[in-house]
Amino acid sequence: MTKKRKHQEDFQKVKLRVGKKKPKLENATDTTFKTKAIQIPEQLKEDGVLPTQNRKLNVKDLLSQMHHYSPGVKHNALLGLKDLLSQYPFVIDAHLSNIISEVAAVFTDKDSGVRGAAVHLLQFLASKIRAEQIAPFFPLVSAHLSSAMTHISEGIQEDSLKVLDVLLEAYPALLTDRSSILLKNFVELISHQQLSKRLKSREKLSWMLSVNPNRRVTSQQWRLNVLTRLKKFLQAVVDGSSEIEDEGLQEQKDSPHSVRNPVCISWKVHANNQQHIQLFENGGLRPKINSSFRLRSLAGVMDSAEKGLSSAENLKGFIEIIIPLLIECWIEASPAQSAPILGNLLESESQQLMQQVLSIIHLLWKLTKRHDETYKMELWLRMNYLVDFKHHFMRHFPYSLQETVKHKKKDLYKGNKYCMTPSNSVDHLLLNLTLCDIMVSLASTSTLQMDSSWLDMIRKFVTDTLQDGSKLNSKQVNRLLGVTWRLMQIQQNKVATEPLIKAVYTLYQQRNLLFPVRTLLLKFFSRVYQKEDLRTQRIRSRSKVLSRWLAGLPQQLALLGLRNPELSNQLIDIIHSAASRSNKELLQSLQATAARIYDPLDGTLVLLPAEAQRRLVQLVYFLPCLPASLLACLSRCCIMGRMSSELAATLIGILHMRSSFAGWKCQVQDNSVNDVDYFSFLFSTLIGFSREELTSLQGIRGKPHISQTQLSPVRLYLTDLDQFLHHWAVTEMICHSLSTVPSQSQCFDILQTGICKYLVGLVVIPDSTAGSVLCAINKLLDQACILSENLHKFLASCCYSLLYFLLTLDKEDAEHVQKRDMLWGSCISALALLPRLLRLMLQSLQVSRICREELPVVAQLLRLLMQHGQLRSHMITNEFLVQQIIKDIMTLKSGEVQEQWLTDLHYCFNIYLASHPQGPGPVNAVY
Repeated sequence: MTKKRKHQEDFQKVKLRVGKKKPKLENATDTTFKTKAIQIPEQLKEDGVLPTQNRKLNVKDLLSQMHHYSPGVKHNALLGLKDLLSQYPFVIDAHLSNIISEVAAVFTDKDSGVRGAAVHLLQFLASKIRAEQIAPFFPLVSAHLSSAMTHISEGIQEDSLKVLDVLLEAYPALLTDRSSILLKNFVELISHQQLSKRLKSREKLSWMLSVNPNRRVTSQQWRLNVLTRLKKFLQAVVDGSSEIEDEGLQEQKDSPHSVRNPVCISWKVHANNQQHIQLFENGGLRPKINSSFRLRSLAGVMDSAEKGLSSAENLKGFIEIIIPLLIECWIEASPAQSAPILGNLLESESQQLMQQVLSIIHLLWKLTKRHDETYKMELWLRMNYLVDFKHHFMRHFPYSLQETVKHKKKDLYKGNKYCMTPSNSVDHLLLNLTLCDIMVSLASTSTLQMDSSWLDMIRKFVTDTLQDGSKLNSKQVNRLLGVTWRLMQIQQNKVATEPLIKAVYTLYQQRNLLFPVRTLLLKFFSRVYQKEDLRTQRIRSRSKVLSRWLAGLPQQLALLGLRNPELSNQLIDIIHSAASRSNKELLQSLQATAARIYDPLDGTLVLLPAEAQRRLVQLVYFLPCLPASLLACLSRCCIMGRMSSELAATLIGILHMRSSFAGWKCQVQDNSVNDVDYFSFLFSTLIGFSREELTSLQGIRGKPHISQTQLSPVRLYLTDLDQFLHHWAVTEMICHSLSTVPSQSQCFDILQTGICKYLVGLVVIPDSTAGSVLCAINKLLDQACILSENLHKFLASCCYSLLYFLLTLDKEDAEHVQKRDMLWGSCISALALLPRLLRLMLQSLQVSRICREELPVVAQLLRLLMQHGQLRSHMITNEFLVQQIIKDIMTLKSGEVQEQWLTDLHYCFNIYLASHPQGPGPVNAVY
């Protein structure tokens, strides 16, 4: 028994005692662990405290309050958020995603105050956030907007229109990308679906106008609010489509496709056959591709629902839904059939609703024109809706507005609440014109007989409106001219179109027309003229009214002057277009008005900007005749500096092409430019001053305007640098024109006669004139030319006066220093070409008559002449004269200390003349 107990002790159970810890098992797992903190101070460092508003709430606090159940807390959060973002705009970019999502979520809030605050905040954000910033979040905004528009609550639906207004104003392109969803929402706002009783299958759903008595406004006012937004939305769709072309005369916006690219031609380079003129089709505008094949756009790979109204199928479906609803709205607002006394008078609210109905239809008609099968779409519209439109729209046409005036109690008509009289304003005109535009788009030449009844009504209304003398705005005139143009295309015979053109001309003759109105009228007439000119000569029938309008354009241009440069540009473009087509009436009028347009003092040419001046200079080419008086005006325009030297050179080139010296192979116009008048123009422009101006210069004495020397009878009048450079640039073009005359000797004789008659004998001559004369002599001189003695003496005096001016020029005088190279070159070239000219100038250097201060100048001049390579041989020929001048200088300086300039003169004489070197020597001397 004892051994058994001892054997069981190995497996004896351990007894646990109260208060003692349980002993650990031998196979127990140790689960203890130790941790240490990792310090990363740079990552844990915050940028700073977020900015707060006056209630010490930051943007995260305010956004979190947007989920609060209390409307007051959410309203205050929206107001605080607007206040915070206005003070710290940079917060918008940092938290844009959260701000957009939270603000859009309260579009459907039950409380009207919260929704109103959200609209105000959205309006504020729209002015701060660009379209490309909000584009990633716009699907969310659009989804909340769609939810608000289709909400069961009337108040939320009404406020959704305010949200829509903000988005249409700020982000129209982003909103129209989701047109397929929003258009359905518009329809559901004013109507509901109903099974059509006409169809036995009862599968097709139709829409009918809905009436909700719980709204705060009347059903008609609610439909007006919805249709107004729908019209804005469709307008955004139309504006976003660049393919839509309006048949009216819309004021064109600037686009890269509407900019003309003129071909710049250099007359000098072209005359020398160094420039090839390349012509482009359509004058540089977008080329017209005559092809029956069309490239499929990227929109073709999208789903039909994603295309929106860009799909013909979707557009047709929306038209089928909305047009019946619009007709129902029209019937409710149209004059009551049971009250014939009212006739076609409309109340203001009814007129507004009818205007929105027609505007929506007009925009839908525009959208139909951008599809490839426009003709099929027009046939579909005519077949489905012409009957209804004639029955409802044209029944009371034309419509006028009814004035609503409340009378006082003491009024004689106190029993009547309203006094109905036709309005004196033209607010109703746009309604009638929109209706006309819609109706004429459904007519064509093939349907003229069937539509003659209502087309005659529209034609009479348009004619009366144009002729009644009312002041119309640009929007009304644009729609009016669009209808007129369509009527002229439907019936193209002269009997029908001439009264319409005459009516438009009556409006054009009104005084004090607004600039946009005048622009639209000019575009209309220009378009009519171009359309008429495209017809063949056999069937062309000139409109007398159009010819009268064209003939009056040059006179209008002359009277307009600088009052409206934009309008002047438009007139010039039209005149240029008609002149290039050799329109007889316009060319006769332009010839009669040319003296006023090109008047050098206050003519249109010198008043308008450079681009307009360029177009006016081009018109000179089309003038039938260029008399002496007009050439005198053009010469003054060239030399007065009121147009650029490049443009003056262009004008000279045009006149050269009109002259008999242009070298045309074909016969040009007889007597267009008389040869004597042409040479008079060239000589007057070469001189650069009129006879009166040269006479007035003779009385000027002394510096700083006069440079004079005792050895020359010619004193120089120092012109301004700008005037000098302008005159010199013109002189180069004049010399080029003179050099192209076939008989150079005769041309030189004419120039010599003019110089001797008008310049020889003058005491004061402008420096630019003296340089220009020398430049022309150098250009025309050849072996057959014989110079008179008077011209020789005059040129010698001019040469010495110019050289003396250049040698005494102060280097600090920056204005006149820039003349040095041009004047020096012309003088040296003349002395090199005419040896007698050099001899006469040396003979005039009688140093005994000058003061001692001028002796160094004469010595420097002789030294430079001897050093010049081109004059070396001539100076050797005149060695005796040079030696005599040096002796006279030595005689005057005898008994004095010899100065450096005298030493240099002796050295140059000994080197270049006394030893007779055979080499060419230096080409030019540095002075």
